[in-house]
Amino acid sequence: MIIPVRCFGCSKPVAQLWEKYNEKVAAGTDKKQALDELGLKRYCCRALFLGHVDLAETVAKFRKS
Repeated sequence: MIIPVRCFGCSKPVAQLWEKYNEKVAAGTDKKQALDELGLKRYCCRALFLGHVDLAETVAKFRKS
């Protein structure tokens, strides 16, 4: 749904970097270069960013009855 606050593998705080990452990728920066610029060097943190799908808007369409 939303990006986790900490990396599952190493417990590094990563949530504050999500918007910056999206801005860089939207501006045309390569994903590898964007992750390098944000200081995400561990494979667990990089996998978290590359594998994340933001579904918050999709789920918000459905109401609990």
